[in-house]
Amino acid sequence: MTVRHDKVSYPPYPRSVPLARRRVASLVADWGHPGLAGDAALVAGELCGNAVLHGCLRDRLFRVDVTLDGKALRIAVTDPRGERLPVPRVAEPGDQFGRGLLIVGAVAARWDVQTLTVGKAVWAELDLETG
Repeated sequence: MTVRHDKVSYPPYPRSVPLARRRVASLVADWGHPGLAGDAALVAGELCGNAVLHGCLRDRLFRVDVTLDGKALRIAVTDPRGERLPVPRVAEPGDQFGRGLLIVGAVAARWDVQTLTVGKAVWAELDLETG
């Protein structure tokens, strides 16, 4: 059962990443989970950054879907490059890039990629605190 859902498409430019990151953080806080907002923003920023760097085509939007159900918050980023699947790698200390999926894996309870008819969706889930 979906409690909350939001979907926004962004142009494939680096300036879209902080816009998406801030929107996700704001939604999560507004949806009653302010303690998850920072982690959600971090995950969204990494997934969106990867979409812009590796998954987007000129003039093709990428989409951010955020879904909150009774157990988890899911952030899914869809881009048009289904043939370019994400692969975690080990970055050297001097490398500027290459740590995003490691960060997502450390923060999220789980993540994966779903191939689509056109493109792919990379998603990560943060478990809700139960108490």
